[in-house]
Amino acid sequence: MPLTAGIVGLPNVGKSTLFNAITKSQVEAANYPFATIQPNVGVVEVPDARIDRLAEIFHPKKKIYTTFEFTDIAGLVKGASKGEGLGNQFLSNIRTCDAIAHVVRCFDDADITHVEGSVDPIRDIEIINLELTLADLQTVENRIGKVERKALTTRDKDAMAELDVLKKLQAVLLEGKAARSVELDNDEYLLVKNFSLLTLKPMIYVANMSEDEIGDPESNAYYQKVCEYAKSENNLVIPISAKIEEELSGMDKEDKEMFLQDLGIEESGLDKVVKAAYNILGLCTFLTAGEDECRAWTFKKGMSAPECAGIIHSDFQRGFIKAEVYRFEDIDHYESEVAIKEAGKLRIEGKDYLVQDGDVMHFRFNV
Repeated sequence: MPLTAGIVGLPNVGKSTLFNAITKSQVEAANYPFATIQPNVGVVEVPDARIDRLAEIFHPKKKIYTTFEFTDIAGLVKGASKGEGLGNQFLSNIRTCDAIAHVVRCFDDADITHVEGSVDPIRDIEIINLELTLADLQTVENRIGKVERKALTTRDKDAMAELDVLKKLQAVLLEGKAARSVELDNDEYLLVKNFSLLTLKPMIYVANMSEDEIGDPESNAYYQKVCEYAKSENNLVIPISAKIEEELSGMDKEDKEMFLQDLGIEESGLDKVVKAAYNILGLCTFLTAGEDECRAWTFKKGMSAPECAGIIHSDFQRGFIKAEVYRFEDIDHYESEVAIKEAGKLRIEGKDYLVQDGDVMHFRFNV
């Protein structure tokens, strides 16, 4: 199942324009609240220059990047946790996502209405965050109501442990803070994971600014405020111009590079958003290379060689014997597997090996 980031924000902040650019699809981006009624899903490639380099060396029939799924979720408004603006429906869509990309308006434009009547990114952030927090508080309190009687009357060990962590979360949520601000040990996290708490999910802020300012985002006062706010939460902020990203999405690679160069930008905002969403979930990439294909595979940090083999095929994990491993940096330098072997850079790893980002792997198995 692909990993998913939900794109949220107030109406008319640029969410659907951003989504158009991400997926190269034409989601309606009309200038009024709730233009996006159903969640729209798009799968995007995670940019990885290593695959391009491997393709130069191996000349495969095809190259395949790893992917990430984005869900465009309709504009939330104040009162969403109580059902305002179809809020409950939208909040339920966020619950299925692994991470949240919170788009914040950091531009002035008299022609684009703002649901709150003025541009104020911190107010907008707090509206959305409060709605997510209130929705989580309702979830936690409903669960407390179910488990508390069992914990107090039967002294059931599991129920008491669950009640303890629920009370800990309730106290923080009542203060208007996110569940992710609570320090949970592994056992506590596993107890609450199934509740799909919205504010327990990792979040990045996407600061959407005008085409004129994206070359120097620090000059944007709104962006500076968002950065200061995000820093207090230990969250990332990615500056973008959704309008420019939409233009870029229709260009070929060469035109895109020239356009970015003219703007004085090294990397598109979209690439940064995709990479940030990928990274905040603790994801890495291992690589496979050969004449048939050069391919990137997503795995969670801390996964073993057999577990990563299972990502390719369950038989690979079931019958795992060993993994032949070398680093991407070595194939980039030596430019052939023969040269890598001669240089002593090829390693044989067993079941206990923890795969690292940038490992190029060949799995040996027998079933």
